[in-house]
Amino acid sequence: MPDGRERLRHVEHSMGTAFSFDIRIADAGASPRVRAGLAAAVAGLHRVDETFSTYRPGSQLSRLARGELSLGDCVTEVAEVLDLCAAAERESEGWFTARYAGELDPTGLVKGWAVECAVRMLASSGADSVCLNGGGDIQLYGGPWRVGVSDPLHPGGLLTVIEADEGLAVATSGPAERGCHILDPHTGRPPAEPLASMTVVCPGLTHADARATAAYAMGGRARDWLEELPDTEGFAVNADGSTWRTSGFARHMAKLAV
Repeated sequence: MPDGRERLRHVEHSMGTAFSFDIRIADAGASPRVRAGLAAAVAGLHRVDETFSTYRPGSQLSRLARGELSLGDCVTEVAEVLDLCAAAERESEGWFTARYAGELDPTGLVKGWAVECAVRMLASSGADSVCLNGGGDIQLYGGPWRVGVSDPLHPGGLLTVIEADEGLAVATSGPAERGCHILDPHTGRPPAEPLASMTVVCPGLTHADARATAAYAMGGRARDWLEELPDTEGFAVNADGSTWRTSGFARHMAKLAV
């Protein structure tokens, strides 16, 4: 590393996507603890998948949805996640929901929550800086870091670069990678004003993930909503390639990208 810090990288596949860890360690004596923290964080991601997967018939979430388990029978994390989903639904006035096509599905929040938990685990183990990318949604700790915002209409292109010297989360929703998988929860249909992508920046990925999902479902009206949220900024790409950003987004942009 140019700054003399040890760098630890790891890629883990879970929840149907890749989780890429980039960890920087300033204190050489902390390296064994950080490596143990990484192993625990990886195990935690797999445990979240086993608990919350909507594709595993035997997951606690699937069994809860079928009525085979009560909430009290599940591990405490299930109630925690569903409480966070309920709070996100209230905050977004129903634009975020923990249901998809009528079925229990907290996917729009649980991956961000899992990534944020994993980064906290690594920070507590002694890591100096962490970047954890879970399927394109990123939680940063320490720094400095730069995160590119992809152009959804021109694969391989970047529209802007986000710079962080401390902690920050970056979440993007849109159809570029998986097709249209976010529905307007009020109609059960694709958004009436579809965006090409919606990127949300805020301190934690739990909120960033849920807010990006809700904002994408809102379409053009998301801008006013995001402006009202504390410590939250947004950058959107419209279907015609034009862009808009909230009033404070520029403070997160790298100087070369302004």
